[in-house]
Amino acid sequence: MNPVPVVAFVSRKSGTGKTTLLTGVLKCLKERGYRIGTVKHSFHPIQVDHEGKDSFRHFQAGAGVTVVSSPGILVTIRKVGVPSMDEICGEASKDVDIVLVEGFKDLPHPKIEVFRSGFSEHPLAQEDGDRAIGVAAVASDVPLNIDVPVLPLNNPEAVCDFIETRFLKRERRKKGERKPGPTSNVQRPTS
Repeated sequence: MNPVPVVAFVSRKSGTGKTTLLTGVLKCLKERGYRIGTVKHSFHPIQVDHEGKDSFRHFQAGAGVTVVSSPGILVTIRKVGVPSMDEICGEASKDVDIVLVEGFKDLPHPKIEVFRSGFSEHPLAQEDGDRAIGVAAVASDVPLNIDVPVLPLNNPEAVCDFIETRFLKRERRKKGERKPGPTSNVQRPTS
């Protein structure tokens, strides 16, 4: 099991504001000194390299792994079957304090549901099925009478507070302060 907390942002439908909320929370956590990995679910094939580029040619010629590097950025392109969620989160959790996931409603990790009135009649958290399991809170634009905390949808700071208290369970670090432990001496490129 992954020791880094994983929290998924889910909704019943697209267009509810998952990406907007997640990126707002990400910025807030970053400002508080946390290092964040993210995972985004996609139903479409992903192409991170382009025809004609040398790295594209390496991959097309049969490389199982192609790494593209430039100052401050390292991209790994790897051929895989259908990776498990543990494998995906393992990739995103290297040298971070928390992994935020967008999508993956059926994920066994804790979830923050994004509920916007007019998109659905009721939140997933009110269902009896598997998708309601693990909903730790609902970020909503309307009051809800449910058994989990309801957070203001348009207030990433409040959602950030909830995540910090519930999943990070430690005092906020000062900006730039590194997490103590074996990775604290790792040199990172400056941005």
